Formats: sequence, structure tokens, C-alpha cells
Amino acid sequence: MKKNILCFLISLFLFIVPAVAQNSRQDSPLKGNITISGAFALYPMAVKWAEEFRKLHPHVKIDISAGGAGKGMTDALTGMADIGMISREINPEEIKKGANPIAVTKDAVVPTISSRHPLLSFIKSKGIKKSAFIGLWLTGNLKTWGQALGVKATLPIHVFTRSDAAGAAETWANFLGTKQEEMLGIGVFGDPGLAMAVKKDKIGIGYNNLVYIYDSKTKRATNGVLVIPIDFNNNGKIDPEENFYDSIDDLTKAITDGRYPSPPARDLYFVTKGKPSKKVVIEFIEFILTQGQNFVHEAGYISLTKERAEEQFIKIK
Repeated sequence: MKKNILCFLISLFLFIVPAVAQNSRQDSPLKGNITISGAFALYPMAVKWAEEFRKLHPHVKIDISAGGAGKGMTDALTGMADIGMISREINPEEIKKGANPIAVTKDAVVPTISSRHPLLSFIKSKGIKKSAFIGLWLTGNLKTWGQALGVKATLPIHVFTRSDAAGAAETWANFLGTKQEEMLGIGVFGDPGLAMAVKKDKIGIGYNNLVYIYDSKTKRATNGVLVIPIDFNNNGKIDPEENFYDSIDDLTKAITDGRYPSPPARDLYFVTKGKPSKKVVIEFIEFILTQGQNFVHEAGYISLTKERAEEQFIKIK
């Protein structure tokens, strides 16, 4: 008898709790539309946040499009979008025009090669120095993989860069001490396009945001594109403390503790024109800075510290 009563109560609980939760979601009074445009780097994370936010507020519609950080900034400042996704630092001229940057997460830009590269094992053990990257993207004086690696090899090197105004390109250029428009290379549109170009060209070199290299489920680089280890201490090899590229978890830990420096590690921003006035936009950003940070790691990004997140609230209140 007691067992039957217990089973009945458990069944009742399992029926009522989901129903109450569902009714709570359906009864959410929040309504409205949010338009978001901009950086490829933030696109996957913004989609995840939108999915989770709509579970709580099903009457809210969120449209998200990726077209590069430059487009995101333009759309936000001209009112074409409520939120611009920006993957670089905001410049003073943009602030003067009303750009209101709100840090929402962190990631990094990394140099990339095809997983089919003929010198792959050598590159993994030796890495590439920052000076070699400068010789490829800035001065153009390095033409072969042998020159880039400091060995006897005549294999030519194909250098790729972004053709669109991009936060990844600006961040990588900043790391090399230049600006995006001064970088050399074959221009390719978008993060997915650049990753695909490197994947298809086994002697190519490029750079990408983390989420376009590592698989979100396995956390491994299984998409045909690999990260080039950087020889930060210039000793001609990748030391154990420089070897953190096997998984996205290893790399994000290195970014968090400073072993992978900034740049090319960076903050990612939502930008509004002035402080947002639409209630639905304010609620969405508040969600991202609080509950939304719980979804950051699983999506392959780095969450803000509690203090950093709290600093952002002044920008929406």
C-alpha cells in the first residue's frame, strides 16, 4: 500500500513540475523583437543565448545574422540592429558616435593550418615564432615553409587573411603590431570561409576564432583545421608550458591564466547605440551577464569573471 502511494506521489510530481514550468514559460509577459548583427566570432554564442532566453520568454523573437564586426558596428550605430556583435576593441571614434560596448564573453584568435599539412609533426613540435608571422602577413619576406620554420624546406606557403572588416583580423593584426588593412594575404570572407580555405589548402596558413576550429561536442580539432603552436619564448621548440592546443578546454584554460596572452586573446562585445531603451533588449543582456554565463564554456568560449560581468550592468541601466 505504502509503495503504491509513493509511486503515485512520484508520478504526480513528475507530471506537475514540468507542467508548472511550461505554464511559467508560456505566461512570461515579455514580448518583442531583437535584431542582432555582426561578428562571426560571437554568432554561435549569440544563437545559444537566444535559444535559452526564448525557453524562458517564448513570445520574444530574436533575429541573428553574421556579417563581420564592421557590419555589426555599422548596423548598431545606424539603428539597423538593436545589438552589434563586435570581436575587437571599440575605437574612440565609434564611442563618439554613440557606441556602447558591453563585454559578454572572451575567446581568442589562433593561427591555423590544414590537418593534411606535409610538415605537420614538425610544426607541432617546433611551432612558429611571432617574428615569422610578421614576415608572412606584414613584410612578406617569407615565401616558404622552410623560411617560416627556420629549416631547409622549399615548400611554398600560401597566406590567407580576411577580406571583410573583421574583429579576428584586427586582433591578429594587433598581435603583429599592425592594422588589418596593412596585412598581406589572399582575402577570404568570413570566419567559416577562412577556415575552409585553410582546410582545403594543405600548404596554406590562416587564423581563426576558436569555435571554427574545435568541435563543440568532442572539444577536439576535428574539422580538418589545426592550431599552429606559437613559440612564445623563441627557443625553437614548443615547451610543455606552451603546449595547450589538444583540446579547447586546454586552450581556454591557458587563455584564462595568461599563458596565451592578449592579444590574440580578447573580450567579445555586444554594442548598442547609447544605453538600450527597449525592455526586451535590456532583459536579454541582463540574462547573458547572469544566467547566460552558464552556457559559455560548453559553447567553447570563456566566461566573464563575476567582477567583470557586474561592471557591465552600468552600461544598460
